[in-house]
Amino acid sequence: MPPFPSALSIDQLTGPPLGHRFGVFFFAGGVLPNPLDIRFQRVGGLQATVQTNSLTEGGQNLYTHRTPKRVDYGNLVLERGFVVGSALNIEFGIAMGQFKFAPSNVLVTLFSEEALPLAAWMFIKAYPVRWATADLNAADDKVLVDTLELAYTHMQILRL
Repeated sequence: MPPFPSALSIDQLTGPPLGHRFGVFFFAGGVLPNPLDIRFQRVGGLQATVQTNSLTEGGQNLYTHRTPKRVDYGNLVLERGFVVGSALNIEFGIAMGQFKFAPSNVLVTLFSEEALPLAAWMFIKAYPVRWATADLNAADDKVLVDTLELAYTHMQILRL
């Protein structure tokens, strides 16, 4: 009998993967992403929620029937260190400064220790809705972090 898997194992056959090996790929106009624009320190918003309708049945007071209505998505939130010379920064600047949007597909991929894809989330027709840079503080010696937030039409979950 094989030994029990280690709780910290990242081998998909012996334990759950760790969440620190990932890439974010923007596919704007079918062009390969700039290497500066695939490195992020944090990705949030990998979620979908089914909204429901409640239907009451005449004479039935113990429960209501709940039926699916639609899928609702939160925003995709990406955090990375401040980057100079980024095509993504230019796209966000055009969206925020000129109100011109060029939606693109965004692929978030989780990798194994061997750099093999384990899972992925494809965000269709994503566009920026928020861009923030952390506060500048002379007392801190931390990396300056940008937060990029995107809305999208729908998400496809790809599990391998």
